[in-house]
Amino acid sequence: MELVSTPLLPEGFKVPASRWTRPSEVLRQKLDSQPYVFGPGIFDPHGAQLIMYHGLDAVYFSGYSFAIGHLGTTDMDLYSSVEIADAARRIVSGLRKFQLTMAVGDPEKGEAPRHLEIPPVLADMDVGYGNVFNVQRTTELYVNAGLAAAHIEDQVMPKRCGHIAGKALVSAEEYIAKLRMMRAVADDLGHPDFVIIARTDGVSATDAPESKRGLELAIERGLRYLDSGVPDLLWCEFPTAERAPTERFHDEIRKRFPEARFAFNYSSSFKWFNEAQPMTFDELSQMGVRFIFITLAAQHAMGQGFSQLLEALKAGQQDGYIELQRQEWAEGDRVPTRSHHLFSGVPYHHQMGEHLHVARFGHDVDEQLEAMKVV
Repeated sequence: MELVSTPLLPEGFKVPASRWTRPSEVLRQKLDSQPYVFGPGIFDPHGAQLIMYHGLDAVYFSGYSFAIGHLGTTDMDLYSSVEIADAARRIVSGLRKFQLTMAVGDPEKGEAPRHLEIPPVLADMDVGYGNVFNVQRTTELYVNAGLAAAHIEDQVMPKRCGHIAGKALVSAEEYIAKLRMMRAVADDLGHPDFVIIARTDGVSATDAPESKRGLELAIERGLRYLDSGVPDLLWCEFPTAERAPTERFHDEIRKRFPEARFAFNYSSSFKWFNEAQPMTFDELSQMGVRFIFITLAAQHAMGQGFSQLLEALKAGQQDGYIELQRQEWAEGDRVPTRSHHLFSGVPYHHQMGEHLHVARFGHDVDEQLEAMKVV
C-alpha cells in the first residue's frame, strides 16, 4: 500500500494513495481481479465506516435501507431521487473523512494510525424516480456524489421491493432507454467507468406487456438488456432462495453471452438458515456472479443487537449497559466503536486543529479526565 501526504492531515500523517482513484475505477479493478465483490447493505455513514474498518470489498446502499433507516417505512417508492442521492453523498463523504480520522489514530492514548482503503459505494436507483429525464437527473446526482455504481430496475412507478407482491413492469423499450440515459450521463460527466447494473423483476411480476411470465420472462428481459450493450452487470431478483431457478437464469443468459457478469441479492427476505444446502458465495461466483450483496444486513444486525440491549436494560437497568461495555472492551479492535471518540475522529480534530492554530484544540487542551476512566 502506497502512503502519501494530504493537506487534510498534519505533517507526518499519511493516507493510501488510492484516496484519489475514482470509486468506479476501484470497483472495476476488484470486479476484474477477484472471484466476486461482496458488499453488505447499510443505511447510514456509520455502517459504511464499519465496513471500511473491517476491510470488506464494497458498501451497498439500497432503497429499502434508506426507507427503513431514514424514513422508518417500507420500500414502495415513498421518497425522491434527491433524498436518496443526498444520503448516498453523505455516505461517500463519511468514508473519506473516516480515512483521515483513522490515519491519525490517537497519539495521546497510544492508538496507532490505521491506513484504510475507501471501499466503493454501490447504490439503488429504484426505477429512476420517473421517466428518462428523471433518470438523467438522478444519474447526475449519483455520479457527482462519488458513487461507483448504481442499479435500476424495470418496474413501473410506484415500484416496490422485489419481495413484495403486486409488481408490474414497464416495457423493455422504455427500460432500455433508461439504461442508455444512465450511460450517456455518466459518459458526459467524464465517468465512462461508472458501473451500471440492470435489474429485472420479471420472475415474480404479475403484470407486464409481454405474454410470458415467470422465469421465461426474466430470461427474455435479461437477454434484451444485455443486447443493448449498456449493463456492466445483470441482476435478476428471485422470489425465493431456491437453487434451480438461479442456476437456470444464469445458464440461459450465458448461452448467448458467455462472458456475462451478474449481481446477486443474497436477500435478507429469505430464511437462508432453513435451506438444506444454501447457495454459497463461491457457487454463485461459478455461475458468473461478480457482485454479491445482502440488502438489509445492517438493519437486521442493528435490530438484533439493539433489541438484546433493550431487553437487558429492561430487566437489569444499569447492569444491562455495563455488560455491553464489558463485551465491547473484551473484544478489543474487533469492536472499533467501543471508543466513540476515536471512531468519530476526536483525536483527528485536535491534531488538525492544533496544526491550523485553532483555539481549544490540541495538546494544550486539558480536560482533566483520567484516561482509564473515559473512552
